[in-house]
Amino acid sequence: MVVPVKRRYLFKILLAMKLTAVLIFTALLNVSAKTYSQNINIHQSNISVEKILKLIKKQSGYNYFYDEAAIAKTSKINIDVSNVTVEEALNLCFKNQPLTYRIFQQTIVVKAKDETKPVSDVAQKVQGTVSDAKGPLPGVNVKVKGTTIGTVTDVNGKYILNDIDGGATLVFTFVGYSTLEVPVQNRETVDVKLAESQNSLSEVVVVGYGTSKRVDLTGSVGSVNEKQLQERPAINLEQELAGKIAGVNVSTNSGAPGGATKIRIRGYSSINSSTDPLYVVDGVVWTEGGASINPNDVLSIDVLKDASSTAIYGTRGANGVILVTTKRGTNKKGGSVSYDAYGSVGVLARKLKVLDAKQFLAVEDQSYANIKKYDPVGWAAGKYADDNPTLIRTNLIGKLFDSNLNPLYNVDWQDATTRHAFSQNHNLSFTDGTDKMNYGLFLNYADDEGIIINSYQKRYNARLTFDNQIKSWLKVGATLNYGNRETRTQDDGTGGNNIPRMLVEMPSIIPIKYPDGTYGKRTDYPNMEGGDNPVAQANEIVSLHFNRVFSGNGYANINFFPGLDFRTTIGVTTSSNTEPHSQSGLVGGSTINQSYSSASINQYNNTFWQWENHLTYNKKFGKDNSLNVVLGTERQNFSQLSSYGSTQGLSDNYYGYYNLGAGTIPGLPSSNYTAWQMQSFFGRLNYAYKDEYLLTVTGREDGSSRFGSKNKYGFFPSAALAWRASQEDFLKDNKIISDLKFRLSYGLTGNSEIGQYNSLANINTVNYPFNGAQSIGTNLTSIGNDNLQWEKTAEYDFGVSFGLFNNRVTLEADAYLKKTKALLLNAPLPETSGFTSVYKNIGSIENKGIELTINTVNIKTENFTWNSSFNISFLKNKILNLGDSNDDIFLAPTFLSQFNLMRVGLPAGTFWGYKVLGTWGTAEATEAAKYGLLPGDLKIFDKNGDGKITADDKTVLGKSIPDGYGTFTNSFRYKNFDFAVELQFNYGNQVMNLTRHSGQDRTGQANSYATVLNAWTPTNQNTDIAEDRPAYVRYQTEIYSTKVENGSFIRGKTVTLGYNFPTSIVQKIKMSRLRIYAQAQNLFLITKYTGYDPETSTYNASSNFTQGILFYDYPKPRTFLLGLNASF
Repeated sequence: MVVPVKRRYLFKILLAMKLTAVLIFTALLNVSAKTYSQNINIHQSNISVEKILKLIKKQSGYNYFYDEAAIAKTSKINIDVSNVTVEEALNLCFKNQPLTYRIFQQTIVVKAKDETKPVSDVAQKVQGTVSDAKGPLPGVNVKVKGTTIGTVTDVNGKYILNDIDGGATLVFTFVGYSTLEVPVQNRETVDVKLAESQNSLSEVVVVGYGTSKRVDLTGSVGSVNEKQLQERPAINLEQELAGKIAGVNVSTNSGAPGGATKIRIRGYSSINSSTDPLYVVDGVVWTEGGASINPNDVLSIDVLKDASSTAIYGTRGANGVILVTTKRGTNKKGGSVSYDAYGSVGVLARKLKVLDAKQFLAVEDQSYANIKKYDPVGWAAGKYADDNPTLIRTNLIGKLFDSNLNPLYNVDWQDATTRHAFSQNHNLSFTDGTDKMNYGLFLNYADDEGIIINSYQKRYNARLTFDNQIKSWLKVGATLNYGNRETRTQDDGTGGNNIPRMLVEMPSIIPIKYPDGTYGKRTDYPNMEGGDNPVAQANEIVSLHFNRVFSGNGYANINFFPGLDFRTTIGVTTSSNTEPHSQSGLVGGSTINQSYSSASINQYNNTFWQWENHLTYNKKFGKDNSLNVVLGTERQNFSQLSSYGSTQGLSDNYYGYYNLGAGTIPGLPSSNYTAWQMQSFFGRLNYAYKDEYLLTVTGREDGSSRFGSKNKYGFFPSAALAWRASQEDFLKDNKIISDLKFRLSYGLTGNSEIGQYNSLANINTVNYPFNGAQSIGTNLTSIGNDNLQWEKTAEYDFGVSFGLFNNRVTLEADAYLKKTKALLLNAPLPETSGFTSVYKNIGSIENKGIELTINTVNIKTENFTWNSSFNISFLKNKILNLGDSNDDIFLAPTFLSQFNLMRVGLPAGTFWGYKVLGTWGTAEATEAAKYGLLPGDLKIFDKNGDGKITADDKTVLGKSIPDGYGTFTNSFRYKNFDFAVELQFNYGNQVMNLTRHSGQDRTGQANSYATVLNAWTPTNQNTDIAEDRPAYVRYQTEIYSTKVENGSFIRGKTVTLGYNFPTSIVQKIKMSRLRIYAQAQNLFLITKYTGYDPETSTYNASSNFTQGILFYDYPKPRTFLLGLNASF
C-alpha cells in the first residue's frame, strides 16, 4: 500500500517517532530506578544457589553469569532475609559454599574459590559446552588466554581443545554476550553459561589486521552480527547492510534481480574517482563487490567509518572499509549440519496511473483540436489534415477499431509485462573436525525471479574452509570459494526504448499480439514514436550476464613466544564475466525482420592477488599499562583482459549470440588489457593506561602504479584518543551511568580508484584512407601528467558512547568533518596544445555530519522482551573548489539540457533548470504575450526580470543527497515467538523524475500518465500541466521544476514473525535448532513521489552523482516469504 501524504503529515510522523523515543527513555528512567533496588527479600527453604541468583536478578535487575561446574558442587540452603542489599544476600547464599563472587557494573560474576591442589603443567585435553539461558550457543570463540590457540563452538555449543596447560585460562567471547574468563584448574570438562551483554562492550570486532574489544575502540566502527543478519534474509550482502549502521547509506537503485545497489559511507568524497567502499573478506581484499558474497556464509560485518580506523588501509580507505568475517568449521567430532532456506513471492508494489484506451483517444482528440490555437497558420494551410484522429481510426477499422471507431483492445501493459515472482534460497552447511583441526563446507543455491517477465538471477556458491593447529605455536588454514551467477536483465539503465519505458508509453489500443501471432508495435498507430512492444522485448531480447568467481586464500599463524605472533596470508581471486546479447527479428512485429536482429558478446576476465605479512606484539607492563603493536607489509596486483564483438542482420533467429559470423553486418571487434600494482607498508600502535585512557596511532605508506612518476608513493597517518570516563572512581560504582566513553580522532586517507593509465599519454588506433584503401594507424588522444597524485581525505571525528542502567539504554553519537583535496578533474588547456583538457588534482569537496544510534531494552522478563533500536544520520555536502577558475561542471546525463550541476558552494549533484510558477491564465494573456506565450502555456520564473526566458533564468531546483536517513526497529519476544518491525526513512532530497517528460509532455507520440487529464483547460486553470497539444506542435520541453519531486519517504522495510521450537521438542527429533518464520519486505511506502519508488537511480547508477536521476525504472517488488532455520 502506498500512501501519499502532505509535508506536515510527514513531519507529524517524524515528531511522533521522536516523542516515542523520549517517552520510552523516560519510562526506562522510572523502571530502572526501581530495577536496581537494593531491597532483596527471599524467604525460601531447600533452594539451590542458581534459583537464588534468579530471584536476586528479578528483584534487583543485576545480571549474572557463572561456571556451571562450580555451581554443580554447591548444596541447597535455607535463606530468610528482608530488605537487605545484594551483597548481603550473596554473602549469606555463598556462606559455606565453594564459591565466591564479584560485582562489576551491575553484573554478578560467580566463580569457584581457589583450590589448594597444585595446578599441573602437563598438557591435557579440555572440552565442554557453552550455553546461555535459552540453550547451547554455537559460534562462541574459545581461546587460551595469552596464546593464539583457540576454537569455535559447534552448532550444539560444544568445543574441544588439545594440549592445553592445566593451569591455563580459557576466554569465552561471543557477540552480544559478556566475555568470560575461566581457569582450567586441571579439569577435563569446563562447561560455562554466558550472560547477555546489553551493549556488547566486551564484543570482539575486526579492525583491520587484527581485532579489538568494542570497549577498547578509539575509532568509529559499526558492526552487524550473525543474529542481525538472519533477521532479514537477502539475496546479497549489500541489501543485508541496509539500515543496520548509522552513517552507512545503502540505496537499492533497481528492483531487478541483481539490480544495482549503492553504498556510501559518510557521504561523497570524490567526483570522478570511485566512492565505493573497500571490501575485505577474511583479511583479503575482495574485488568482486558485495553482490557476490552469500550473506548466509557471513559470521559478522564490521564497517570502519572514520579515518583513524581506515587509515591503515591507506589509499583504499577514503570511502570506508567493510570487513567481512565468514563462518568456518568446528572442532566437534561427529560434526553438524545446518539447513537454512526460504521461499518468497514478489508482487508489483505500486502501479503507475496511465491512460486506458478510451482516455488515450479522448486526450488525442482534445490535443488535435488545440492545434488551431497553437499553430493557426499551419492549421489553416492544412498542415495537420492527415493527423485527423477520425481519419486515422477509420483507416484502421478491423485492425485496431470496430466500425463505430471504438478500440478493439485495451491492454494494461503493466499487467501484461509483470508477474508474481517466485524465488527460493537454500543454504546447506557441513562442519566437522577433531581437537586439532576443523573444516566446513557451505553450499548455496538461489533462484530469484524478477517481477518483469523473463528476468531472473540464479546463483550457485560453494565454500570450503580448513583450519589446523599443527603445533601449539603454529596454526594454518585455507579457504576455497566458487561462485556462479547467471542473470537475465531487462534494461532500465539508460531510458531508451526498453521495457520499463514501454510499460508507460505503449498505447493501450495496441494488442500484445494480433490474431495472426505477430506482435503489436507502437508505430501501428500513426504519429507514434518508434518503440517495441514490451512483451516482445521480454521474450525476444536476451541480455545475460554470466559471472564466475573462483577465490582461494591461505594463512599461517606463528606464535614465537607469548605476546608475539606472525601471520602471513596470500589470496587469489579470478573472475570470468560474459555478457551475451541477442535481439530476435520478431521484435519488429513481423514474422521475421532481419533488420531488427542483432547479437553481441562482451567479455572481461579479472585476476587479483594479494600477499600480506604482519607481526603482532601484545605486552602488559605492570598492572596499568598495555601495548599492542602491528607492523606489516602488503603487495596487491590486479589485471583485466576484455574483448567485444557484435553483428547485425542475422539471417535466422536461431543463431542469436551463438554464431556472430551469421550476421550480414559485422561490427568492429575490440579488446583491451589493463593492470595495476600496489606495494604497502603499515603499522599500528595501541596503548592503554588502566583501561581508561586509550591511544591509537597508525601509518601506511602506499605505492601505486596508477599515479605519475613524481607521486608514486603516499603516506597516510592517523591518531585517536579515547577516555573511558566510566572507569574513573567518581563514576565506577554509579548506579545510573554504566558506561561513558569519549573519542577524538584525526586521519588522512587516499583514493587510488582511478583509471590505470590516467597519468600517461593515451594512444588509440584509428582507420584512415590511404591509397584508396582503409588503413589502420594511431593517434594521441590525451596527454599525460607526471604530477598526478592521490586524492587525499582528511577527517576529524568526535564521538561519545554511554550506557545507562546496566546498559539497558545505550547511545553512540559521532560528529565528523571530512575534506577531500586534490580532486582529480579535467582542467582546460589552451587550443594551441591540440587538446581540450588534461587530468589534474585541482578540486576539493567537504562532507560533514552527525550520526546517532540509540538502543533500548524497554521490557525484559523471563518470558517477554521488547527491544528498540533507532539510528539516524545527518549529512551536509559542499563543493569547495573546482580549479583555478571554479567554472561550473555539468555531469552526465545531459537530458534535454545540462541539469546535473557541480558548483562551488553547492552540494554535489545539484539539479539545475527552470522554475515553473504554474500556467498562464486567460486573464494573463497580455502578460503571457510578452514572452511569446499563450494562456495554457507554462509560466516560467523570469529570475532576472528582463522580460524573456533564457538560460540566465535557470536556478537551483533541488539536490540528490538526502539531509538525513535512518531506521527504527522494534523487536519483541514472547516465550518462543519473536516479532519485529523495521521502518526505514529518508528525507531532504529530491528526485529528478525525467519520466514525467516522456510520460506527460509527449501527447500524440506516446501514451501518457493519467496526470494529463488535469491539463490546463479554460475551466481548469489552476494547474502546472500545460494545455494538451501534440508534442510536435510548439510544445515547451525543458528541465522544469515540475520534473523535480520530493524524495522523502518512510518505508515498512520488514515485518517478521518467527517461532523457535522448544529444546525439548527439538532434541526428540534429533535436532539442535528449529525455527520457522514469515516476513514481509517493502510492505508499505509513505511518500509524495509519484513514480514507483523514490529510492532509485537509472542513469548510470554506478556513477557518483547520478543518484536520484530517473528515466523509467525497474519497479521494486513487495515480497512475502516463509523461511526455515534448522540444525542437526
